[in-house]
Amino acid sequence: MTHEQQPFNPKRLFFFKDFLDLIFPQNCVSCGRNLFDWELSLCGICKNKLPVSSYHLRPTDNDLTQKLQGICPVSRCISFLKFSRKGMSQKLLHTLKYRNKPELGRVLGNLFGKILIEIDFAGTWDAIVPVPLHPQKLKRRGYNQSEEFAKGIAEVLAISVENCLERRKWTETQTNKSRIERIENVSGVFEIKNTAQILGKNLLLVDDVITTGATLAASATILWENGAKTVDLATIAAGGGY
Repeated sequence: MTHEQQPFNPKRLFFFKDFLDLIFPQNCVSCGRNLFDWELSLCGICKNKLPVSSYHLRPTDNDLTQKLQGICPVSRCISFLKFSRKGMSQKLLHTLKYRNKPELGRVLGNLFGKILIEIDFAGTWDAIVPVPLHPQKLKRRGYNQSEEFAKGIAEVLAISVENCLERRKWTETQTNKSRIERIENVSGVFEIKNTAQILGKNLLLVDDVITTGATLAASATILWENGAKTVDLATIAAGGGY
């Protein structure tokens, strides 16, 4: 039998994978431990240590909704993790955004989606809309961390992700700006690419983190003005008391 005629041997594939894992082990992005084959991005120990917030238990009455109700007609605002400086949530966000780890966004989205299913949020939304990056930033990073998080949630909730928003203007960094300055900084930044994707739909607008809420409010307002039925807000992390 010639080399070309030899049947496929799955044992060779597994041996090759084991060899690669030995040389290039997959590590937990949080603690650095070697991951098992069934683990993605985070080990089981770190998953259990995630600083999960309880915003989803009071989606219409928490400090996030109170913060945003003054600038846009939001009814529900939730966040997966509690943000703390130099804490686990900040490390995960930094890894997701700057260490070329888009798969981490999906893992976090999957975990949050399962929580939402457990508390009967299934069927609440028709689609998920991620807050977009500017095209130049998207090209440089290679992916939108908010979109990856949205995909993870959508996989669990079995709904679509609609990239219907477009960021047309490059904005200055929001760091060290006051709340009013942040709102002014994102004024007129977003546009709708296709209103058919959102017309009459209940939407979940997703971003990575919320501070003053200016970016989410600007995005949500554009969605409402272009025919969305409702827009709820969700982020990977948020500071606050929940």
